[in-house]
This record gives sequence, structure tokens and C-alpha cells, in this order.
Amino acid sequence: MKAKPYMNPYLAGFLLGLVLLTTIYITGRGLGASGGVKSVVLTLISDVAPTHTANTPYLANYAETHPGGPLKDWLFFEIVGVLIGAFLSGVISNRMGLKLERGPRITNRTRIVAAIIGGFLFGLGSQLGRGCTSGAALSGMGVMSLGGIITMLAIFGTGYFFAYFFRKLWL
Repeated sequence: MKAKPYMNPYLAGFLLGLVLLTTIYITGRGLGASGGVKSVVLTLISDVAPTHTANTPYLANYAETHPGGPLKDWLFFEIVGVLIGAFLSGVISNRMGLKLERGPRITNRTRIVAAIIGGFLFGLGSQLGRGCTSGAALSGMGVMSLGGIITMLAIFGTGYFFAYFFRKLWL
């Protein structure tokens, strides 16, 4: 069975904008995955090391202001919905499969190590920048926040700058 073509990117962007607008209208805040991941990680830390949580002001404040853990945080369910939606999209469009995409000049190991390091750095950056691409850039731009616009410019500018140095991983 042949894979279905991707959605028109302009239509997909427009629909993403409508989802973002609806989310801001209903919840009073935008989308963002890093908040959901953070709630799971901080809850795990609280469960594994309650003494450490009590002695660390940031963790203690989070535990106090978020009783019930990640199951009380709608961002956790956003992440679950994204994962389920991506899976269903892959099944419906006949794009399911495990495949490691890499450039012809690198090994599978190099690709995996680069992906893990990149993911770690992106996660660290999302916490230092007070949000991931979705939360800081898209949601910020959705409400015309100067910080959101600067974040989006920084994300794409940094991506273009580093693409030159890491292009051999793909080309």
C-alpha cells in the first residue's frame, strides 16, 4: 500500500494556529510539551527522594502548588494525545515503521549519539528558556509577545547557523 501524501504545510500551519487560539481561549495559556514532561520528572523526584524534595525550595514549591502530580496537569494529557495522534496518523497514512534516518557518511551509532545529545541540549534549553518551542515560541507569538518572537528568531537563527557545522550528519 502506497503512503499517502503529507498535508499541505500552509493548511497544517493554519490548523495549528486555530488549535493554539482555541487552547489560549479555553485554558488561558498556550501549548507546550516541556511543562508536561517537567511535571512527570518532578513528581518522580518527589516520589523517589521526598527528603530531597522537602529540602529543595524549587521542588518543595512545585510539590505544594501541584498536588496530585502529572495526572492533574492537562499538559501531561496533551503529550499523551500527541503521541497517540502521531501513532494513529502513521497508521492511517501507511507511514508506520521503525527506521533510523541518517546521512550516508555517518554510522548508526553516531546518529543515535547525536540525537541523544541534541535532545538533551534541547531539553536543557527549554528549561533555561522557560519553555519549549511550542510554549515559548508558538504560544508566545500567538499572543504577540516580544519574547516569543525573539525566541522563534533565536531558534531558527541558531538552527541555520549550526546546520552548516553539522550538515555532514545528513548529507
